[in-house]
Amino acid sequence: NLIRRWTPATVCSDDTVAIADTDHELRYAELFRQLDLNKDGKVDISELRTALAARGLHQGGAEEIVLESDINQDGLLDFQEFSQYLQAHEKRLWFMFHSVDRNKDGRIDVGEIQHLFHKLGVAVTLEQASRILKSMDRDGTMTISWTEWRDHFLLNTFRNMEEIVLYWKHSHMFDIGEHLTVPDEFSEQERRSGLVWRQLVAGAVAGAVSRTGTAPLDRLKVFLQVHGSTARGINLWSGLRGMVREGGLTSLWRGNGINVLKIAPESAIKFMAYEQIKWLIRGSREGGSLRVQERFIAGSLAGATAQTIIYPMEVLKTRLTLRKTGQYSGMADCAKQILKTEGVRAFYRGYLPNTLGIIPYAGIDLAVYETLKNAWLQTYCVDSADPGVLVLLGCGTVSSTCGQLASYPLALIRTRMQAQATTEGKPKLSMMGQFKYIISQEGLPGLYRGITPNFLKVIPAVSISYVVYEHMKKILGVGY
Repeated sequence: NLIRRWTPATVCSDDTVAIADTDHELRYAELFRQLDLNKDGKVDISELRTALAARGLHQGGAEEIVLESDINQDGLLDFQEFSQYLQAHEKRLWFMFHSVDRNKDGRIDVGEIQHLFHKLGVAVTLEQASRILKSMDRDGTMTISWTEWRDHFLLNTFRNMEEIVLYWKHSHMFDIGEHLTVPDEFSEQERRSGLVWRQLVAGAVAGAVSRTGTAPLDRLKVFLQVHGSTARGINLWSGLRGMVREGGLTSLWRGNGINVLKIAPESAIKFMAYEQIKWLIRGSREGGSLRVQERFIAGSLAGATAQTIIYPMEVLKTRLTLRKTGQYSGMADCAKQILKTEGVRAFYRGYLPNTLGIIPYAGIDLAVYETLKNAWLQTYCVDSADPGVLVLLGCGTVSSTCGQLASYPLALIRTRMQAQATTEGKPKLSMMGQFKYIISQEGLPGLYRGITPNFLKVIPAVSISYVVYEHMKKILGVGY
């Protein structure tokens, strides 16, 4: 019988580790029954994708499972093929489990998880290692048994420990057109292999498509921010309609070109600055991982560094977004006219509120994201070490919304200062002057003018960014 050729007991004779899996046929049959949604005795790719999604796993693994186990090449898995795949995969998982279990007591503890990361060149804190362990620990012993390990990874297509560590380590990152504050962590091996730059390219392309898809809402937001007092009667629909009437359908995308163009330099500068700042904060703790507070400080400083360098592009984006038909022939013409009529200082108008806005946005965004994600992992940590795409999307959307609520008044003041030369009949004010003027003329709601289209773009922006990011990872070979 093919199914009986291998069990954990045939690999290791240590009684404390080896588990005589006498009921594997029943387990395989039950799992096959769950996957066979139409009850035709076969499992296809669609059914596998549904099952993986329900368990919070990457749906791309369905193709890998079929490719490896479909012996007769008919695109369907019968029970025999499925059992053979599980048997071979369980064997791989057992060897991986055994390689992590350094003291050979049949259980993986938090120290062994930390050691595994360290061996692969990735530093994690005790808290992070504990979180990973808890996501698999079903019996509350703060250790992982072979059964827990096997059941947890049975439908994951990982072939080695490097892939599992990457799965644990990386979280999804989405561009919603705002500042992404805390870059991801990468090991030395990942840097040498070029994974860092491939992932940055994937993120940049995803951000470009996402920003282009939501550009009309972004332009409406900027318009309402700048013309708040004169645009009180304008709602979402009438605002968009007015823009189309003034400059045609393509006018909805004014300013999007430079908004997309600044993604690449901003991402690269932020990543390089983050690495340097992280090294300075870590100091003598060589190989140590940064705590959440330290990541926030490093991310905020890296964001401020990137913003300082690319800020003139932010001013150009605001001016191009607000321009009337025929006002500028392009980015270069816009820059030339600002330089000629207003001087170099105009390219840094609104820089102070912009930099100050990074701190509340970054702090609240990161704190809320980490809190929501950790709360989910601690409450629903049986099926997967990864919370799943929908959970991460939800956490990202809520945390970004909270961050924007806190920093939006500063963002509005920044935009008004950037646009000062284009608004007729308005005094040229400082940051505090703008704040007082808005309160006196429009009241407290004036500080949140344009926030509705800003919130409306968050969910489509995150969704578009995620879909494109996943496709780009496949194209560039970043997926794991």
